[in-house]
Amino acid sequence: MKLVAYIRVSTDRQTSDGLGLDVQREQIKTWAKANRHRIISWESDEGISGAKDFTDREGLATALQSICDGTAQGIVVAKLDRLARSLTVQEAALAHGWNCGGTMFSVDQGEVLRDDPDDPMRTAMRQVVGVFGQLERAMIAKRLRDGRRLKRERGGYADGAPSFGYRADRDNKQLAPDDAEQAALERIRSLRNDGASIRSIIGTLEAEGISTKQGKHWNPGTLSRLLRRMES
Repeated sequence: MKLVAYIRVSTDRQTSDGLGLDVQREQIKTWAKANRHRIISWESDEGISGAKDFTDREGLATALQSICDGTAQGIVVAKLDRLARSLTVQEAALAHGWNCGGTMFSVDQGEVLRDDPDDPMRTAMRQVVGVFGQLERAMIAKRLRDGRRLKRERGGYADGAPSFGYRADRDNKQLAPDDAEQAALERIRSLRNDGASIRSIIGTLEAEGISTKQGKHWNPGTLSRLLRRMES
C-alpha cells in the first residue's frame, strides 16, 4: 500500500526523550518494510502541538490531502499521539482520512480501524488511547507550570527557553540580547530582504557556520517559524 508517513514533535526536548523525528522515522521505516508498505512521501510538523487542529498543521494537512487527491492510500504514524494529543483533533483527523477513502496506521497498533456500529468497543478503545494522550499532554503542561512557579519563588528566570537572539540573564532574572545570535538575525533579515528563499538562507547559514540555538543544523520548519516571529 502507498502511504504517507507523518512525524511530529512539539519541542526540541522530545528528541532527547526518545520521541524525536529521527526515531519516529526509523520506527516507520522498519514497520513499513516488515508489512510490505511503500512510503511515498514524508510530512512533518516540528515544534507544533498535537492539540492543534489538522487544518492548522501544514504537514498533517498535506498528508491528508494526499489521500483525498488519490496520491496516497493512507497515512502511518509512529504512535497515535503523534497524530494528535487531543481526542477531538484525533477523531477529526482520522475521520477526514477515512472519508477520503484512506487507511490509517500507527506503528504500535497497526491499522486504526474506523467505527463499526456492530462493534462499539472498537471506537471506545481507540478513543481511550486518545484520552490518555490528551491526559499526558495536560500532565506535562502542569509539571512545567509547577516547575516554573517554583523557579520564580527561588528567584530564578522561569519564562521558558529564550528564543533565538536572546539569553537568560540569571543575575537580573530577565532576558538579555545574545550578541552572536543578534548578528545571525541581522544576517537572516538581510538575506530575506534580498529575496532569498528559505532553502537558500539555510545554505548560507550552514556555509557560514551559523547553527540554531541548540547547535543543530537549520531546517525549513525551524527557519520559517523564526522568520514569522521576526516579521510579527
